[in-house]
Amino acid sequence: MTPWVKRLIAANVVVFFLQNTVRGLTGTLAFVPALVLARPWTVITYMFVHASITHILFNMIALYFFGPRVEERLGANRFLVLYFLSGITGAILSFVFAPYAAIVGASGAIFGVLVAFARYWPRERIYIWGVLPIEARLLIVLAVLWTLWSGFNGSRGGVADFAHLGGIVAGWFYIMWVDRQHGARKFRAKTTPKIGRDMLANWQRVDSSRVHEINRDEVNRILDKISRSGLMSLTPQERLFLSNFVPPDDRVPPVS
Repeated sequence: MTPWVKRLIAANVVVFFLQNTVRGLTGTLAFVPALVLARPWTVITYMFVHASITHILFNMIALYFFGPRVEERLGANRFLVLYFLSGITGAILSFVFAPYAAIVGASGAIFGVLVAFARYWPRERIYIWGVLPIEARLLIVLAVLWTLWSGFNGSRGGVADFAHLGGIVAGWFYIMWVDRQHGARKFRAKTTPKIGRDMLANWQRVDSSRVHEINRDEVNRILDKISRSGLMSLTPQERLFLSNFVPPDDRVPPVS
């Protein structure tokens, strides 16, 4: 197990033990939307409280199987943000749509982790009850549909559907933001060779008619961009791409 998955599981187990030994602790830590102003800490603490041994067992099994790969992919800090942001958003949606229903459990936070898992490994097969195989991406789609239907038709069996839905929504948007800020785009920027202005000084002499048709549209787009906004407007990837079409005799060696 990764460090924070191990710590989160340990914290949940310790709190569950305390629930069964300290009278009134469950009520103190549970999240009741209508009482949030009087008990603001419950937005966090409800994630560590569980209603039964099966409740905590299923949640911790899910965290054990899916959490480590997500933590390794995101890193410890972003994993924690994903986990707690998903749980807090679950509390917010419960406040909006089910203000008088007390909720407990890590399910909202774990649904955020499941969304991240499905985002990065969409075709990974997950076995429901250890028997029924289903791809991760399909599991999330079905989970969204089920929580929407169940939540707006009166949650069944005491399940906090809006907490689940909040975890799914927060997890999805956070992963999209992480990918935009820290994912493939940042990786490409770090690994693309630097092409200076001097290497493209004679860009006007690029003859797009001699460029293969597969690349011609992109070359013309970049040339138009330079005409409008100048060389400095090009991304590292655009500079590298265009440098391949500057005639060799026109290249000016970079100044070291």
